[in-house]
Amino acid sequence: MTEKKRPTLVHAFIPIGFLVAFLSINVYIFGSGATEGPNQMALIMAASVAGIISWRLGHSWDDIETSVVKSISSAMGAMLILLVIGSLSGTWLLSGIVPAMIYYGLKILNPTIFLVAACVVCCIVSLATGSSWSTVATVGIALLGIGKALGIHEGVIAGAIISGSYFGDKMSPLSDTTNLAPAMAGTDLFTHVRYMMYTTVPTLAITLIIFLIWGFTLDTSGSTNTEAVLVAIDHSFNLNPALFIVPALVLLMIVRKVPAIPALLVGSILGGVFAIIFQPQIIDQISGITGDPIKSSFIAVMKSLSMTIGIHTDNEMINGLLTSRGMAGMLNTIWLILGAMIFGGVMESCGLLKRIVEEIIKFAHSTGSLVASTAVTSIFFNITAGDQYMAIAVPGRMFADTYRKRGYKPELLSRTLEDAGTVTSVLVPWNTCGATQSRVLGISTWAYAPYCFFCIISPIMTVLQAYLNYKIRRLDDKETT
Repeated sequence: MTEKKRPTLVHAFIPIGFLVAFLSINVYIFGSGATEGPNQMALIMAASVAGIISWRLGHSWDDIETSVVKSISSAMGAMLILLVIGSLSGTWLLSGIVPAMIYYGLKILNPTIFLVAACVVCCIVSLATGSSWSTVATVGIALLGIGKALGIHEGVIAGAIISGSYFGDKMSPLSDTTNLAPAMAGTDLFTHVRYMMYTTVPTLAITLIIFLIWGFTLDTSGSTNTEAVLVAIDHSFNLNPALFIVPALVLLMIVRKVPAIPALLVGSILGGVFAIIFQPQIIDQISGITGDPIKSSFIAVMKSLSMTIGIHTDNEMINGLLTSRGMAGMLNTIWLILGAMIFGGVMESCGLLKRIVEEIIKFAHSTGSLVASTAVTSIFFNITAGDQYMAIAVPGRMFADTYRKRGYKPELLSRTLEDAGTVTSVLVPWNTCGATQSRVLGISTWAYAPYCFFCIISPIMTVLQAYLNYKIRRLDDKETT
């Protein structure tokens, strides 16, 4: 038998360096399209480099393959949830549930507290859609135009829009990153979301207070007319209050600790049923069939569950928001998770990740320093790798075992990954998020970054609470064995 050698720190950093370089090239060449496949291939190629090193250190292909399969298996539950969430977003759009949330969210706009209102509206819309990108690209653009008409600095407006949008990106069960973080850390979706509230709610409260104080210093004489958007939604959908029965039932199931997949599946099915009852005109539009309600309903619901659908209104701006990719839309994220788990599995097969973590943990002697190390690592990957998914996936695999051995529950890691990885991505000009939002809003990343208070405060809050030892969840003796 070949003697298995202990990896050096150089061995451990070669695949990481290769990955960072490959991802940086992808972002430079493909821009926001890097997540559509190039980054997944970068992970697989980096895994190949790690595999060669593992083989050179004396590990067999069977050892590597076993580690990869084990790594993928640990994320299988999250990938199944992602598929169901894709279907949920589709039927909730078809039924008018998401449009109703957007409609009533826009209703709260008030010229005297525009910045706070803009942030809250984006919170509501991004929570409903699970997407900061679509929120910024639709409602965000409308809010930017309104704010500029009021004479407010465009960087401050963009800061309010992005702060609210990334709150939803961080907290919505429909968000890719909200599913990716617990998958990497080894916890479940709803435990992760509930635990994030300890850091996210105070962060949002501080953000809203800042914008409220800022707003009182502004001259808000003007009109905030969102009538065109409201009319477009109102004319296209039957905005019946009964639509909120579905999200209320799903929320109730979550509170009653019904497992995520059954709860979300029930929500998906009920969304389809409510679409048939309340939105027959949308059913006909999506199916392209009239005069045969049974066939039309079947086609429309199946499309919303499985593939991309778009609802057309008289308002071009809102059309971009009224789009869902269904279950198929989650496949790129699942591919990314698979790539990350393959990379992590190969890195773990010969102890390369363990070797890196050993060096980092030498400086992490307390809860606060461990969380701070995790946060800094996530921000580092946002800057060097240029992608928020990488800032969650790679540190998640690196630190998961360490948190468990130190006696911390995995939701502490998953929360830290989101508090530092998800929200800081938009502050980096060459990151896919920063580049996209800058282009969509027409504002330099450097111009809006200082005013994205939610994104700036979030990693500080998670590290502060860790140093204060506030609400830090620990494993019991049975769970650590």
